[in-house]
Amino acid sequence: MDTPSFPAASGPITLQGPAGLLEAFVEWPDDGTPALPLTAIVCHPLPTEGGTMHNKVVVMAARSLRELGAVTVRFNFRGTGESAGSFDHGQGEGDDLRAVAAWVRAQRPGALWLAGFSFGAYVSLRMAGELRPDVLISIAPPVGRWEFDQIAPRTDPWLVIMGEQDEIVQPQAVFDWIDGLADPPELVRMPDTSHFFHRKLMDLRGAIKHAVKAYLPA
Repeated sequence: MDTPSFPAASGPITLQGPAGLLEAFVEWPDDGTPALPLTAIVCHPLPTEGGTMHNKVVVMAARSLRELGAVTVRFNFRGTGESAGSFDHGQGEGDDLRAVAAWVRAQRPGALWLAGFSFGAYVSLRMAGELRPDVLISIAPPVGRWEFDQIAPRTDPWLVIMGEQDEIVQPQAVFDWIDGLADPPELVRMPDTSHFFHRKLMDLRGAIKHAVKAYLPA
């Protein structure tokens, strides 16, 4: 397929990925919020456990960034929704993210931010050294469920948001991993917060906006 232009309005779009077509959704800030020269790609949680680009944490993370003026891109990894291919344990999904990031950079120059929730945080962390985003946001990175020993992104600023009552990812494993990094991220610990941020989505929105506001492009 021909490479699509970056859409001038919010809506679905189909992109070419390394395993076939990728289902994606581009969203511009609401009327009244000027769009900045900033595009944020937000990656979804584990497809084999029901994760898609429509996950409520992913949607809220994207919304919080749009409220600051970012244009956001959510997409389904291979084998999820209408995206072609099959689950590839993070390797192929990293290739998918690379393809989406290349399209964004070719079509909409400016700052590129990467964000991910759970498995999406793992994929974006794995790719951060190569893609070199201007800001990296990792929500509930699944330390202990996936291999993190060799992951140390050279990205600054880097924000990690972790619920202290996460029932899927052990919070202490995340904190210990961060403590062992030579260049640790900014860590936001959210008390009484589960993995999917039940009843805490608005708090997540506030945490993201407060933490990254200083890094917005002029």
